[in-house]
Amino acid sequence: MDNAGWNRSTTSTRKDPDAGQEGELDIIALGRRVRHLRKKKSMTLDDLGAKVGTAPSQLSLIENGKREPKLTLLQHLAGALDVGMDQLLGAEPPSRRAALEIQLERAQRGPLYESLGLPKVRVSSRLSTEVLESLVGLQHELERRLDEQSATPEEARRANTELRAEMRAQNNYYPDIEREAQNLLQAVGHDRGPLSHHVAADIAEHLGFGLHYVGDLPHSTRSVTDLKNHRIYLTQGQRSDHDPRSVLLQAVGHYVLGHTTPVDYADFLRQRVYTNYFAASLLMPEHATVEYLKEAKAAKELAIEDIRDAFAVSYETAAHRFTNLATEHLGITCHFQKVHESGIIHKAYENDGVNFPADHTGAIEGQAVCRFWTSRAVFDIPDKFRAFNQYTDTAVGTYWCTARTERHSSGEYSLSIGVPYAHVKWFRGRDTTERSKSGCPDASCCRRPPAGLSACWAGNAWPSTRANSHLLAAMPQGAFPGVDETEVYRFLQAHSTP
Repeated sequence: MDNAGWNRSTTSTRKDPDAGQEGELDIIALGRRVRHLRKKKSMTLDDLGAKVGTAPSQLSLIENGKREPKLTLLQHLAGALDVGMDQLLGAEPPSRRAALEIQLERAQRGPLYESLGLPKVRVSSRLSTEVLESLVGLQHELERRLDEQSATPEEARRANTELRAEMRAQNNYYPDIEREAQNLLQAVGHDRGPLSHHVAADIAEHLGFGLHYVGDLPHSTRSVTDLKNHRIYLTQGQRSDHDPRSVLLQAVGHYVLGHTTPVDYADFLRQRVYTNYFAASLLMPEHATVEYLKEAKAAKELAIEDIRDAFAVSYETAAHRFTNLATEHLGITCHFQKVHESGIIHKAYENDGVNFPADHTGAIEGQAVCRFWTSRAVFDIPDKFRAFNQYTDTAVGTYWCTARTERHSSGEYSLSIGVPYAHVKWFRGRDTTERSKSGCPDASCCRRPPAGLSACWAGNAWPSTRANSHLLAAMPQGAFPGVDETEVYRFLQAHSTP
């Protein structure tokens, strides 16, 4: 994935052993900075060595990023070079050439370069800037092509599986994000009740962003944030699939949570989940929502549609938010599904042991749900005004689920929340008489046609399939899959002038 165009700095965002973790010393960048400051003062290694009491050969190792200096030596170097420690240890390279040298040095110490079996290029003043540009550019292009090859549907499924495991381990509750949201709400004076469009705009303004509604937003985007001029561009049209408040708050979330350009699809997906969580925690503040949920639980009247109405959000947002808070604050394990009318899982989460269908990678997205589950049965219910409730006996226990259907531009979807039988006593709708039995993953449950139908039609049917060609294609290239970088930059350029 080619990140170079999206990054806000000239240094690579890729992880390598020498770049260090947050808070650690970047010895390559430090070495280039020492060399730059030494030459700026027209000092030789001998001159600097004499001032700090260190052999020139040791200083050479430091300048080449091969040795980490002790704190006392760092202090002596700062004094000899007439700079403060902050400047000596600064994050930004001192020059464009230094940035190129750092990138090349890091690349040559990374696993990709090692795997090529090529000799290392000595990074010195004799190496022209043009050669540095070419070598660094070739490294970036090689990384991009390798990443492009790996960004396959299987890679995306693996990334989804890993993220779902993380969410399950957290019980889908992220306290750090909750705190960030709460701090913002306090800053704009919002403590309870539905979050209005006006307050959402106040949050953006508090963070220094101006809102601009335009009619020419790039077609592949919901919003575009101009970090140079602190503007957030939103569409003038009303897209029914997305709450305008959520779109704005998700854009703000990337900024508040300190996101940088995604290094791969897994990083992109994780950022998207976190910003969705952030937006929901603003629309439905933790304290007020938990207070509401506890009162409903005490009355044994928990209902997703009531949560939706109380906070003026979509049913899907209310269901998602319930999964964030139910286990942490109510002690209730649960599962969530968003299922297309074709029976295919679009999104799902569980920490209650329900047996979602999965492929060999553990991925559940794209899998067909048992036709006897509530998330499938609800499509056949004529009453679309009220929630449909059903008990389902499965191979791993009995679950009670509540579901509704909603229509989007891509078709009709069911949205369902389910809990193990032990927790149903807290929910409205527990008295339903609807009950089904699922034998999945046994193929005889619903994946294999009944014997009578097979005897009549086997060998006499030839359907013309609606091929989902997108499932066979690689993920769209770029740091933000499916977004045209040139289109976004041209849009920003057109709107950056008064």
